[in-house]
Amino acid sequence: MDQLLKILDEVRGVQFSQAEKTPLINSHPQNNLLLRLQQTIKTLQTQGRPREANILTDVLAICSQSPELGGLGLSSTEELTPDQQSEILFLASAWLESLNSADRSRSPLPPLSSRPQGRRAMTLSEKLYAVHDIHRKGCVAPGELVCVDVDWVIASEASWAGMEKTYASLGRPGIARNDRFWLAGDHVVDPRVNALPKVRALIDASERARRVFKMTDYQGMNYTILHTEFYRERAQPGMLIVGSDSHTCSSGALGCLAIGLGAADVTLPLVTGETWFKVPESVNIRIVGSPRPGIGGKDVILYILQQLKRNTVASDRIVEFTGPGAKHLSSDARFAICNMTAELGGITGVFVPDEETHAFIQGRRLPRHKQDAIYLKPDDDAHYADTCEIDLGEVRSFLSRYPRPDDVVPVADHQGMELDGCFIGACTTAEEDLILAALVLEQGFLHGLRPLWKGNRKVVPGSMPILRRLQQLGLVALYEDAGFEIGVPGCSYCVGMSADQAGPGEVWLSSQNRNFENRMGKGSIGHLSSAATVAASSFEMKLRDPHDLLGAIDTRRWESLRRSRTRSSIDSVIYVEPNGSGFQTLETTRSAESSRTFPTGDTAHNASFTAQTLTGRIQRLGDFINTDALAPAEFLMDMQTNEASGQHCLQYTHPAFRQRASQGFNIVVAGQAFGCGSSREQAVMALLGTGIQCVIAKSFAFIFQRNMPNLGLLGIVLPDESFYDVALDGRDISIDFATNVVRVGGRDFAFRLSRMEKALFEHGGVASAFRRFGKRLFEVMAAGRGEGGRIRTGVQPAVTSGLNTSGLEW
Repeated sequence: MDQLLKILDEVRGVQFSQAEKTPLINSHPQNNLLLRLQQTIKTLQTQGRPREANILTDVLAICSQSPELGGLGLSSTEELTPDQQSEILFLASAWLESLNSADRSRSPLPPLSSRPQGRRAMTLSEKLYAVHDIHRKGCVAPGELVCVDVDWVIASEASWAGMEKTYASLGRPGIARNDRFWLAGDHVVDPRVNALPKVRALIDASERARRVFKMTDYQGMNYTILHTEFYRERAQPGMLIVGSDSHTCSSGALGCLAIGLGAADVTLPLVTGETWFKVPESVNIRIVGSPRPGIGGKDVILYILQQLKRNTVASDRIVEFTGPGAKHLSSDARFAICNMTAELGGITGVFVPDEETHAFIQGRRLPRHKQDAIYLKPDDDAHYADTCEIDLGEVRSFLSRYPRPDDVVPVADHQGMELDGCFIGACTTAEEDLILAALVLEQGFLHGLRPLWKGNRKVVPGSMPILRRLQQLGLVALYEDAGFEIGVPGCSYCVGMSADQAGPGEVWLSSQNRNFENRMGKGSIGHLSSAATVAASSFEMKLRDPHDLLGAIDTRRWESLRRSRTRSSIDSVIYVEPNGSGFQTLETTRSAESSRTFPTGDTAHNASFTAQTLTGRIQRLGDFINTDALAPAEFLMDMQTNEASGQHCLQYTHPAFRQRASQGFNIVVAGQAFGCGSSREQAVMALLGTGIQCVIAKSFAFIFQRNMPNLGLLGIVLPDESFYDVALDGRDISIDFATNVVRVGGRDFAFRLSRMEKALFEHGGVASAFRRFGKRLFEVMAAGRGEGGRIRTGVQPAVTSGLNTSGLEW
């Protein structure tokens, strides 16, 4: 008890009189710290300290919750061990410290009830940026460079390993908020391999982060896939979230801006609470019609991929899902759709939050995760770069054929295809998908189907709370009877590099989100479908349309099972508008910033910005070069340096690439969406490790384009088709940074670099810039400070080794 009172004093300056201490110490002789905690909460309420009382009430709730729900499973009627008491004290200290974190954070302006007169119309994503703009202008537009407050940072045990290296290179400055860092163990960890030294090192790094940062919310390894419980219990409408994983976009289902970035890129907002964006264009996908029974979010996003194709209308844009048909989509269905917006090529996906969203949020366990919601919607006259319409009535059960997520055909087209494995899982497979798949299995049994005992079947629920509910509903038994192995929460076959890997030549049907070459395992072939289709196909290990089995399910029973949360009684949510001070222009903001004085710091890095012209020879690559190919998953755990990463760059898809790079073919010229797929930074490191000096492409994937300047690789966008007519493989090329001109084949082609890209190159990367400008680096650099330096060529900045992250993101 003395320790608890000491924590209250040291962390929050709360002191108790002797008269207040005596009953706390003497009232519970059975030495149960939970009972003493309850009494302390009452005393704090009497003292007029509601914030501390509420925080410790949350601690009490976590202590009593089942471990399957993320708690400690402790009881006030039992004697606690010293380790259990130590854990309670740690939680009390961490949660009390979170109040200090919140106090240090910039307070948002209260939202407005209506759109101010004269303000330009904005899309939903533009409003989300405006709410978080640190200059509080109240309005943003595409193309503006803005610094924004970040509500949450999320990472996996794999990507944290890289983030920790970047954090060390920054000088271990502490993090902005210990209650807004969500770290989940899911990518590589599995009880079967957790004792291996490389895996153990990842686990130890996560445990170290928990202790050092006093993280309030940490459940360890294999409790949840990164995105699952974050979406279910933490993300709220109106928030801005960044994560070191390309499927961070999943939480856009709840009307928040959730964007995946590279590990180094995410470490800075973890430390500063801020990051930067060039406000992208938005594309509107209007959803109309209503779906057939049993059609879920996975079927819908596969249909969208079929109709729109990846890296086309969504490329470098935020996808906003609107329209009257959205009311027919549950939060879980929206989750699956936003999740695979990454495969569509969008920066992120976001649904307009509505009554369905409100009901989902209100069903959460802790009040703190349903109190900060801000409901925004696009203006009726908002401008979209493009608008597409998707009719839910046209959606059926689809198959995405290996190795392209957008090669989508009806399941019926390949009915009877032989399968070696069936996998139901990965972050895109939500709770309702697992329930529906179990009901399909149940109908299969009722229709006389029995599993043939051949092939492999596995189901991996996205979190322990989901697994617990499946067990309570008796649905786990259905999976077991159908021959499915039940796995612990994790990425499993979807990354194909931990304990679960498909074998060479094996054909799998999976409810995961990516089917790139070698993704499920070296040489394996993975096709994508809904969980219901996988379940129907698992009986005979042949592709089967689940239509007849879905049609036999009792609709009322299905609806009651999928609605696991208490429904809201509200008829409609109240939408608000971003607040701001006079809608000042971006130019005004930049002018104000440029008049400030900032510390110059160490400028030794400028010595590397001396070359004005880069020369080399071209190595041509095609469209859609993905990060799985640039940095194959099976080698990621050993990619600690650029050189180690370069040893495997494109080795499966372009085996001659590395040798040609070493022979001086050091300028890559590629097509569309270079670096699409995962956010793994090793893709950039691998190119650097082979000696590549620059990549010129028609377009880059969003995350990859941000990773390049952070890690020291020059990337140039040249959309001019005539350039690619003359930029032939093996041809000499030069890049003049004084004039921003690429010269090849006797012709000149102009290019541009963004202000932030130029600043990052000038300062030698994010770590060097942080050491110069401190926690305000994004604000300073977005304002145009530090421009004018020369682009370095052929010289790696001194900080590169500090940024050679091992962020293993898939």
